Amino acid sequence: MQYNPGWNSSSVNLLHVRAVGPADTLHYVWSSIGAPAVLLVATENGSSSLRVNWSRLLSPTPAGALWIDPPSSVVYSAAVVFTKVGMRWWGKPNPSAAFPAPAKQPMDIPPWLSPSLSSTKEMTWPSVESTAHRTQGELTFYSPVQVTAYEAGGRDGALPSLLHTANSSKVEFVLAGVAPRGNGSRFALEVAMVEELGVRQKLRSVRSIDDEYTPTIFEMLSLVAESQNDSSTLSFLQWKATAYGSRTPKREDGIQCRSGSLQAANWTLPVSSIVRAYFGDDVGSTYTVSAVNISFGGEEGGVYQEKRYLSWSALLGFGQPPLDTFSPLVISIVAVALGTPVLMLLVGTCLVVFAQRKRYSEYEPIN
Repeated sequence: MQYNPGWNSSSVNLLHVRAVGPADTLHYVWSSIGAPAVLLVATENGSSSLRVNWSRLLSPTPAGALWIDPPSSVVYSAAVVFTKVGMRWWGKPNPSAAFPAPAKQPMDIPPWLSPSLSSTKEMTWPSVESTAHRTQGELTFYSPVQVTAYEAGGRDGALPSLLHTANSSKVEFVLAGVAPRGNGSRFALEVAMVEELGVRQKLRSVRSIDDEYTPTIFEMLSLVAESQNDSSTLSFLQWKATAYGSRTPKREDGIQCRSGSLQAANWTLPVSSIVRAYFGDDVGSTYTVSAVNISFGGEEGGVYQEKRYLSWSALLGFGQPPLDTFSPLVISIVAVALGTPVLMLLVGTCLVVFAQRKRYSEYEPIN
């Protein structure tokens, strides 16, 4: 894990996380230079490394400032960009209505946001010097967008208890102290994905009755990148259909989370420095760019109105997203719930048969 590699100032934020295998390396490059974004690069080289030309990266023309050495080792690259954050107000909330695009009008926003603008490239992100730390096999990088890199597989202890692998990272988007415009206010986050030609994005929704780890939340959503050649999954962004209104979330702090449809978004991609630095100036025309709106808040929006805090977590990684399976506890409960009536039926049938045999056995047979 490297913070601002090759740069001695903490005036900007760039975090490089590597997962190294015997013959390959997975690179995550997180940055809030411009719009908050992460680059995902997979290489067929166990010693590939990130190179940064800082003078070019911080210039108005950053194209070519980031690259992986050796360049020939790169087999897949993509980016996720948090392009817009906004708020809309409905006089009478309509749960069945499609979620609109983030608002263009000025917002009441916290100190780290530039007033009157909803594009994330205009946000001012504080320094995170000395805030990257290691606890229980995890590396955490704090900022209004918080990043956690894992060293082993497992499950987060805090809700929404996302299941993760050693090759995945968690991103948490936090809004604190934002004043809503009214009872009908809803916040939204626009997320854009940049993919190479020949890769398509799909939005999947999986429902399950297993809510042991996130009670009452039955839906898991994933944005997956698939190769058009062999339909293999290359990368993913995965989240549960919930956000939370507390720094130490409990079930009652849940905030409803809805996702719009996936759309082509070449026209909405902001000028993100690390995306342009890696993919070049013509990223919007030579790469596939798609986006999805994620909105937060139910019909009443009471949790946020009361606590003025919202956090939404997602898992980011390479390959197939982790798949939750029924835990031993849930399997035991289902087995008891279904097995008990069957057992009672079998016992009852045996008792009836035994009683009938006993009644007829009291008489002597007649010759």
